[in-house]
Formats: sequence, C-alpha cells, structure tokens
Amino acid sequence: MLKKIAIEDLKMGMYITEFCGSWMEHPFWRTRFLLTHAKDLERIQTSSIKAVWIDCDRGLDVDGAVPSVSRDEEDARVASQLEQAAQIGSHLQPASMEEELVRARKILHLSRHAVAEMFSEARMGNAVDMSVAWNVVDQLSHSIARNPIALISLSRLKQADEYTYMHSVAVSAMMMALARELQCSEGMVMEAGVAGLMHDLGKAVIPLEILNKPGKLTDQEFAIMKAHPVKGGEMLRSQGIAEDSITFDVCIHHHEKVDSSGYPDGLTGDRISMLAKMGAVCDVYDAITSNRPYKMGWDPAISIQKMMSWAGGHFDQRIFQAFVKTLGIYPVGSLVRLSSGKLAIVTEQSEGSLLKPIVRTFYSVNRARKISPVVMDLSRPGCDESIIQREDPRDWGLTDVHALCFGDVLND
Repeated sequence: MLKKIAIEDLKMGMYITEFCGSWMEHPFWRTRFLLTHAKDLERIQTSSIKAVWIDCDRGLDVDGAVPSVSRDEEDARVASQLEQAAQIGSHLQPASMEEELVRARKILHLSRHAVAEMFSEARMGNAVDMSVAWNVVDQLSHSIARNPIALISLSRLKQADEYTYMHSVAVSAMMMALARELQCSEGMVMEAGVAGLMHDLGKAVIPLEILNKPGKLTDQEFAIMKAHPVKGGEMLRSQGIAEDSITFDVCIHHHEKVDSSGYPDGLTGDRISMLAKMGAVCDVYDAITSNRPYKMGWDPAISIQKMMSWAGGHFDQRIFQAFVKTLGIYPVGSLVRLSSGKLAIVTEQSEGSLLKPIVRTFYSVNRARKISPVVMDLSRPGCDESIIQREDPRDWGLTDVHALCFGDVLND
C-alpha cells in the first residue's frame, strides 16, 4: 500500500518510494530507499520537500488515518504528472543562449550525479530507479524547450572519465530536441528522452578495464563491448520494461545501420524503428565530438561533415537531415574561417540560415595574431562576412575551444 504523508510524519524504518516535488529540490539522487539513517531523515526535513510517498508493504506504516491510494491509482497519477510536465515543457518561455547556459550548467551537474548513481546501482546488480530517469528527463526537457541548443552544446564539456554518464545525458537531450524537430507528440518527446538516457545501460556491466581502455580494443575485447546493447536489454527486461517499449527498442538497436552492417541483429532499412534510427544519429554525434580515453573528440562541424559522408549506409536520410537542422551545419563550438581571414567560434545558431550562424572572431590569419573578440550574426542584412571553410582546432594548437565559446559560464 502506498501512502502520501507529510515529512513531519516520516520516521525511521519507512520505505520512501517518491519525493513530492522537483527532483532538484531534494538532497537524494535515489527516490526509493529504506530510511535507516537519522542523518537522511534530517536532510529530508530540512529540504524544501513537504511530502513523500511511502510503501507500507516494504517498511513501517503511519499511525492514524492517512490518505492512501492503490498502486493502480498511483501509476495513473504519475502518468498524468508526466504528461502535464511534457505539456508544460512545450509551453515554456524561450530563453536566450546566455540565460539558458547558466541554468543548463546546473542541470547537467545534477544529471551527471544522478546517472552515475543509476549506473552504479546497475553495476551492483540492483534495479535502476526509473523515477530518477524520468526526473532527469523532465529537467532536460524544460531546458530544451527554453533553448534547444544551450544544454546540448554545453554537454560536450565532459571529462574522459565521466564519458559514459554524460554521454547518456547528452544523447537524451539530443533525442528530445530531434523528436521536437520531427514534430513528435510531447509524450513521445519524453519517451525519447528516457530512451536516450537508458540506451547505454548495458555498459554498466562491461568491465571497466575495457570500457576505459586508453588504447585500441582487441577483437575479444571489442566483442565484449559490442554485447552492451543486449546486456542492457536483459537488464531492462529483468525489471519489467516491456520489449515493445521505446526504451527497450532504442537500448537494443541504437547500433543498427540502415545498410544492415550494424549490430546486434543486422537490421536494415524499415526494420529499424524511427526512434532507434534517431538514437543511432545522436549516439554517434556525441561519441565522435567527445574526448574519450583513447582519442580527442572532433570539432562539431567536422563531425557533421563526416557523418554526412556516412549517412547513405549508416543513417536514415530524413532523420539525419532533421538532426542537422536541429544542431546546424556549423554546431555551437565549431571553429570556422571567415572570408576576411579571421578565425571564429560558432556561439549560437541564427534564425536566418543554417549556413550563417552567430560567431565570435578571435584570431586574424592574415596578421597571424590574436584580435579583440567581436560577436557577429552572419545572417544579418548587410553583413559582408561568410564562412569559407571548417577548421580543425588541432591545426591551430587550440586545446580549449570550450573556453572561447563558453568562457563566461565556465568561469562563474
């Protein structure tokens, strides 16, 4: 029996199943656990949370008459809340890139810890708390609704040792932005976000020495690594996630390719679902733009160019084109050379043209020296600057392009 009680009625020995309030308001990454430590009780009672749901079958009950609901009623309540959250996310007021970057930084920080704990629980053989996944996706979706690029762009700033966790967060965010671009329902947008967050769950059981190996994997190690979609599917199935669900499908099939050269099933064309095709595009983009234990990430614009060359065999063309429209031909963080001979970093997409983003100049190739930064919208009428080519930051000895793009946010 599930009961909703005020935190004043909470006591040691009760089993908490859910905090009533925003995930960002309470001090725990988990939302289901037996309350056995006085310090945890104190942390809850001093937070902004006013009520919790407890499971009286798994812990102590409360004294006296307390409002209660059945499990079916609780499931309906949660489903209703998720749908409301999706609708709220779709109507949030737009935010500028600068405004949303500040909020996105906090959301990413909290999401990283939440996903790390989810993977840790999975690695120990425990069930993953799906309510945590929904809470993460709820926050990500609001940021994407306010500004579809800010959080996605900032999510590239991950350390090699946190790649597995932040990769899941980044793919979740991109899946939601892409779903909106494809005009999916808000419910489907949220489902896509959860699928993206859980798509690499199977990596939780891959040996760390393989997962974080700095060099090339042996054939045997690669075979173990390639098992992660199936392992993830087994883990989801064991905790009641239906095999016909979007989350299960994306977990199993995000490495399939339209020419049948993918794995684990070698599916081709229409046999791969739209959501799995979306997962494939988002997964590859974040993988090749991120720093990994064995290689540095590619520049975003160069990555888009590379993916265009693979699109015929690897990706669904319609979905890939929508993905490019979402992020831009020159995504935020791309290094480009302008017609005036200046190097610039792309800081934002413009509404005028995918080929004419907003950039910040910082170096004169002709003078071979740094220049005072100038922000310009290449799509603005009368602007005589244009992008003439992509540039590889390594060719210019640039090791921290992120600082050029997000310096103000990173220094806060």
